[in-house]
Amino acid sequence: MSTLLRWPFRVLYMVYALSWFLVMMVVAAPFVLLAACFGPIRGGNLINRILRGWSTAWFFVVGIRHRNIYRYRPDVGSRYIFVLNHISYIDVAIAVEAVRQPFRALGKMEVKSIPVLGWIYRVFVIMVDRRDPADRARSLLDMRRFLDRGISILIFPEGTFNDTGGPLKRFYDGSFRIAIETGTPIVPVVLLDPWERMHRRHLFSLTPGPSRAVFLEPFGVEGLTLDDVAALKERVYRAMERCLLEKASFPA
Repeated sequence: MSTLLRWPFRVLYMVYALSWFLVMMVVAAPFVLLAACFGPIRGGNLINRILRGWSTAWFFVVGIRHRNIYRYRPDVGSRYIFVLNHISYIDVAIAVEAVRQPFRALGKMEVKSIPVLGWIYRVFVIMVDRRDPADRARSLLDMRRFLDRGISILIFPEGTFNDTGGPLKRFYDGSFRIAIETGTPIVPVVLLDPWERMHRRHLFSLTPGPSRAVFLEPFGVEGLTLDDVAALKERVYRAMERCLLEKASFPA
């Protein structure tokens, strides 16, 4: 079928998917508001479960079939720093669906201005303005507080969409620094299909199909100092890069 003939079907599908996205967000919002009353720890964990239910339901109705592939299965009673690759607008929804334990995500300040989604984002995400050194320092303190309470942190270490044409963009130091400072192992999670499900070029790129997240072996930080940040970052980068280059070897 030619691109011209496919376009009306793509538009209809996107309207259908976006409508369900908004409806489910509006339905979830009162429950998120109620959960927020229980405070940043208990309430935040409840919000985590609500958003996971939302992502599971939305993926089902729009035909996205998610599966986790475990080279390492995280212990739900332990804390980790999960680091994920970032290339698509749908990455956050996939991350919520993939990571099946309480976590707080580090996210960009700009998202808070989006209606409905932005409000939910404010109460669940540790927001950071990477251009502001003071705000970056504040976000690191916030992450430490959650880790001290046994709650994992989820970070996209590339900071923004990978537009390099390569498997990954270079990583920021923050997630690796906080891992060493708090003695928290890093678990890389490689998202294999977000570009095929929804790339960032235009809104109507969303398509049904598989979504896979690969949980790699953790990187321990015992005995490491801040002098080892660059080496740790490079090791994690290379492991995730290899996984992305082997994408075709994973079952759909």
